[in-house]
Amino acid sequence: MLVLGVLTAILLAAGGTVVIVRSAPSAAAGTEQAFDVPSLAVAPSPTTTSTTLPPTTTTTAAPVAPTALPASAHKVNLGGDVHPIVPATQIGRIVIPKINLDHPIFEGVDETVIHWGPGHWPGSAMPGQVGNTVFAGHRVTHTRPFYDIDLLTPGDDIILHTADGTFTYKVTGHQIVTPKDTWIVNPTPTATITIFACHPKHSAAQRYVVRGDLVASAPPS
Repeated sequence: MLVLGVLTAILLAAGGTVVIVRSAPSAAAGTEQAFDVPSLAVAPSPTTTSTTLPPTTTTTAAPVAPTALPASAHKVNLGGDVHPIVPATQIGRIVIPKINLDHPIFEGVDETVIHWGPGHWPGSAMPGQVGNTVFAGHRVTHTRPFYDIDLLTPGDDIILHTADGTFTYKVTGHQIVTPKDTWIVNPTPTATITIFACHPKHSAAQRYVVRGDLVASAPPS
């Protein structure tokens, strides 16, 4: 299984499995694997009845309401997923008006995190801080938030909403690199943003990288 957002094997471990995942055939070799968000498994809840002399205990399966999944999990997904769905920590939202994107963002770049949406590269600057704020995301699978990032041009806005405020970055350009070019996540001396995804679409051969500079900050609304 190809991991869209991860440039190297340096990933954060996510939490334990909370559901049983359906699997479906993988995409062809050399393409970004497609995924499907499964429904949560319903676990039986035991109830107890007794009889007289001698007492016996039986159990029956009582229906349990499934835990609600984030709304983003129900957007367009392709193919079948084979990794477990585990909880992910949402840290805000990313808004890119040029490509009509308004999507939750999460902490971490493990596959089980970017399954839900763009993930913040651990150790990179938090939104609004001095340094390189890095987000990885899927392009053609899961909720495919970065499907159209190749349409972004200098001057376009990338807006991050977090508990610390609203931070607006202006796109300065893009690059196409190999998966080995981990320098794209290196710190920067000024407040910048880097978002990246697999390239070209339906392939993990390269990475499409969009850069931007922080131009405005506002307190939480």
